Amino acid sequence: MAKNASQLSLLSRIDQVIDPADLKRLGHMLNNLPIPDIAHHIESAPPRARQILWELVDEEFEGEVLGELSEQVQQEFLKGMESSEVASLFENLDADDIADILQNLPDQVIPEILQAMDEQDRHRVESVLPYPEDTAGGLMNTDTITVRPDLTMEVVLRYLRRHEQIPEVTDNLFVVNRTDLFLGILPIRKILTSSPNITVREVMITDVQAIPASMADSEVAHLFERHDWVSAPVVDDHGKLLGRITIDDVVDVILEDADHSLLGLAGVSDEEETFTTVRRAAPGRALWLSVNLVAALIAASVVNLFSETIEKVVALAVLMPIVANMGGVAGHQTLTVVVRGIALGQITRDNLRWLLSKEVTVGALNALLWAIVMGSIASWWFSDYHIGVIIASAMAINLVTAALAGAALPVLLKKLSIDPALAGSMALTTVTDVVGFLSFLGLATLFYA
Repeated sequence: MAKNASQLSLLSRIDQVIDPADLKRLGHMLNNLPIPDIAHHIESAPPRARQILWELVDEEFEGEVLGELSEQVQQEFLKGMESSEVASLFENLDADDIADILQNLPDQVIPEILQAMDEQDRHRVESVLPYPEDTAGGLMNTDTITVRPDLTMEVVLRYLRRHEQIPEVTDNLFVVNRTDLFLGILPIRKILTSSPNITVREVMITDVQAIPASMADSEVAHLFERHDWVSAPVVDDHGKLLGRITIDDVVDVILEDADHSLLGLAGVSDEEETFTTVRRAAPGRALWLSVNLVAALIAASVVNLFSETIEKVVALAVLMPIVANMGGVAGHQTLTVVVRGIALGQITRDNLRWLLSKEVTVGALNALLWAIVMGSIASWWFSDYHIGVIIASAMAINLVTAALAGAALPVLLKKLSIDPALAGSMALTTVTDVVGFLSFLGLATLFYA
């Protein structure tokens, strides 16, 4: 308990570091933590304190800590390092983690770092490096244990005992032929419970779905979730075994996708992390604020078309934001559900019509309810039933439009290869504002002309 309390106070002590003795104590505390906790404390610190913590990490842990850090923080620490220094950090990292880090470095630096690595590590990394990091090939590791189908359980056990250790998260061995063609899996539990004289062929599982190296990492995550896999084989176009993907890598993909969707809906790039510097954060946010300004100007120009009507009936200026706001909220409810469905791979051409129908129906029911409620409030508030009818009609139109746009826009953006999580929110806000103002002020003009 005392140790946990001291861990929690780790970051709070940084500002109190005033002499080498304090630094030594802080370094001792830091290096006694598990590797993931060290990485967590580094990422949870502002840039200046982050650099102090990194310099306190023991050299023997640096590579493993680096592998646990986000891409942005990795680049901070790798910037300015010599190729030989970077190569030394990679000694204890898996090939897929090394490839991910290298792919985020300048192209001219990669050959230098590969050349500085030992031959075995270089070969492992080069087998993964050609695949984009967001594919199964980029996600896989090459630390597989393979066996032939004609071996007996006794021979397999002897073979395993010759290893000093087996790769982490090993629940299956992979069965291949002499040309490394994937044939099936041999669960560890089968090895332990089967007769020593039984061959691999007799107990191996052949109805296993191998993952193509080109499959998107999001689809890989869906397969792991659907089948409750711990690990899975990765094969090339000819069915040859290339490596394996383990659940710990899939969890990282799920978290990254969740972060991307969350930040995208707010118009923030997923390249920005909590303690990104002002210099890096401001330009990215400014870009989306400029897009939002254009959308706001479009909505304002619609309002300007009806300036004379607003001057005649001041109540319109009071009620106008309500129509746009209700449409925006309703649309974002639908948008969030649909973006999530796309991320999970649940939305296809076959069920799209049903989805649109469902969302429009939900929008219509809510439109009817809240149009009556707001129409009644507006009629009583301004003692004018015309106002009530106008806002009720406009709200009904905008809520139905918002539901339809919230369901259709993400699908359309996805088809155009535009990220719906990032662009959908901005597009939807523009639609609901324009339709809301146009319907409300247009109906008011007809009534009060």
